[in-house]
Amino acid sequence: MVDLVIIDRAGSAHEFSAPGGGSLMEAVRAQGIYDIKALCGGSCSCATCHVYVEASGPLKPMSEDENDLLDGVSERREGSRLACQIVLAEGMAPLRVTIAPEE
Repeated sequence: MVDLVIIDRAGSAHEFSAPGGGSLMEAVRAQGIYDIKALCGGSCSCATCHVYVEASGPLKPMSEDENDLLDGVSERREGSRLACQIVLAEGMAPLRVTIAPEE
């Protein structure tokens, strides 16, 4: 299990654990947090799951496709990632993310 702290767009913190192997996007939506629209269903083609990673265990490096999509968002900053591209892994340090403002 991976411990998560998700800060939604209203500033509320949601703390929960999710199994490894799935994406952060899937885990957040499974908790009923729908600030992440995920219009493309997690195929790395829309950037509606943009989040700011504040603290985490080691994450897989960003792909060129993810980087290109994030170049198109107005609120990109250090720590910007797409939740659909973050794969949760057993033993990961707690992951703390804030959902980015809606574009």
